[in-house]
Formats: sequence, structure tokens, C-alpha cells
Amino acid sequence: MGTKNSDLVANFEATPQVANEAHNLHGVVRVASGNIALDTGDSDSGDVVMLAPIPTNASIMSVQIGSDALGGSCAFDVGIYTTAGVVKDADAFASAVADGAAIAEVRYEAANLNTTGQQLYELAGDSSDPGGFYYVAATMTATGGTAGDMAFIINYVVN
Repeated sequence: MGTKNSDLVANFEATPQVANEAHNLHGVVRVASGNIALDTGDSDSGDVVMLAPIPTNASIMSVQIGSDALGGSCAFDVGIYTTAGVVKDADAFASAVADGAAIAEVRYEAANLNTTGQQLYELAGDSSDPGGFYYVAATMTATGGTAGDMAFIINYVVN
């Protein structure tokens, strides 16, 4: 019977010990959550709903999102934008999420399991941390056309 250690355990057992990144071990868990009242016309294809500013060095553990029925065949991607509104990866977390669904976990709908523990700037495709914040956002991929609510809960870890 063999034993396989994670990097966290290997670093702990090393002599001398190797410090782990705080976002991977003993970091502080934070939450961003809320509800957005969407008006008629806020759910047209290509519209963007900025959900929350998240530090670029945060490691996102969970992204949960849901919405009322927004009309038509409305759907949305969940991804990352700069605070200037420039798309980094529109569907980093999820693609074509159907409207009218109860709040659900979408962190790994589009993202690979091997992105666990990565910092937001890495998920956005950056090679180094630019500092500051990125927005987690929903981008409408099919027109809804009616008003309704969108709710979200984002859990993330910071140093």
C-alpha cells in the first residue's frame, strides 16, 4: 500500500519546512454575494452583468449563480473581466448557463479540475499578478428580453 502526498503535505514534511502559499493553505475565506434586479433589455445577447470585484491574487473556490426566467431562450456565460470592462475570459467558469434555474455551483462547469488553487489572474490567462481586482461577470449569450433577478455567491481565498 503506497502513500501519495500533496504538495502541501510534502512542503510540511520537508526539512526545513517549505512555506505553502496562503491561498492554498491557511488563507482567509471571503465571500461576495448579492442579487441584481435586471430590467427588460439587460438580458440581450452580448450584455454583461458585472457580479463582484475579486482580488487578482484570490483563489476562487466556488461560484454559484442563478436567475429568474429572463424570457426567450436566454443563457449566459460566467467569466472574468478587468475593472475597465475588458473581457479576459468570458466563459472561464461556465458557458451557456440556462436562465430560470435555482442557484447552482458553476465553478468547474467550464474550468478544469487542475485549476483548483490557481489565482484569479492565472485563470484570466495572465503570467504574473497585475494586482488590483478583476470582475466575475455573466455575459448573455442568447437574448432573454424580460426583467428578473440574478443571484450569486462567490467564495474565494486570499492571503
